[in-house]
Amino acid sequence: MAGNAIDQTRRMLSLVTYLRERPGARVADVARAFGISEDELISDLDVLPLCGTSFRGGDLLDIDTDGERIWWHNPDDVAEPLRLAADEATALLVAARAVATLPGLREGDRDALLRATAKLEAAAGEAAGASSRLSVTFEAEGGVFADVDRAIAERRRLWLRYYSPARDELTEREVDPIRLFAVGHTYMEAWCRLSEARRTFRLDRVAEIKLLDEPADPPPIELRDLSDLSAGLVQTGAEDPEVVVEVGPGGRWVAEYYPHDSAEELPDGGLRITLRTPDPGSLRRLALRLGRDGRIVSPRGLADSARDAAQRALAAYGE
Repeated sequence: MAGNAIDQTRRMLSLVTYLRERPGARVADVARAFGISEDELISDLDVLPLCGTSFRGGDLLDIDTDGERIWWHNPDDVAEPLRLAADEATALLVAARAVATLPGLREGDRDALLRATAKLEAAAGEAAGASSRLSVTFEAEGGVFADVDRAIAERRRLWLRYYSPARDELTEREVDPIRLFAVGHTYMEAWCRLSEARRTFRLDRVAEIKLLDEPADPPPIELRDLSDLSAGLVQTGAEDPEVVVEVGPGGRWVAEYYPHDSAEELPDGGLRITLRTPDPGSLRRLALRLGRDGRIVSPRGLADSARDAAQRALAAYGE
């Protein structure tokens, strides 16, 4: 089983070539060839059709399966050699050089990336010279990502100092990482030894991280389906603060977008929505977005801070 995002990316890139040369390949044969389970392969096949057939996007890969065989209906669309425009080559070179500087990146991956970058520089010609005048540096999240990715690959435990916005405090904990994923922000799903439960951690809230020598040993748990966004990737818990929001008819979409405990009809066609969130402060942005179509009712402190934020925004427009 592939243990991290880099391994999965390598595998999916190889799948494109493998499937193009084997029309109607059997699911069991492909899974065995890549050393993964059939469920993992099907999960990869759910993602591949979202990839464009060119660097600039365009038509998508048309790959499907009946559960027994895999069919690729437009393999000729990716048969032509990749040709990059100057801006595309520049973007790739800048990104590759930046990723190669990430702390915690495995040396084998770093060497492979540097070799690929050298080949791209040779092919890019003048564009390579332009890219050398640009640089990108990662914030702390980049280093955290590298450490988490390494911990998953080496099956090692992590120590974290993590900021909890719900309690406005830093906590120290040891976790057994399970996987990385991104939905807007980048998250780590892990077994938390402090709470003895599965938890989801946003990487930009990790204040400090250390790779430990202890092996990671999370209990067997069923992974959540990342394609089912309606279930909420960041699961709320009973300990999370309760927030009550009232929205008008134009804000009823909030009940469809945010997981909630209840949604009561209001006389004007709006809703009174009760929800829980580990990050109540994030709902200030929701209140600003709703404008006249909604307001935070409780807790009072959050309602007051949302009102103050709206007044500051209006004053800035006046200036």
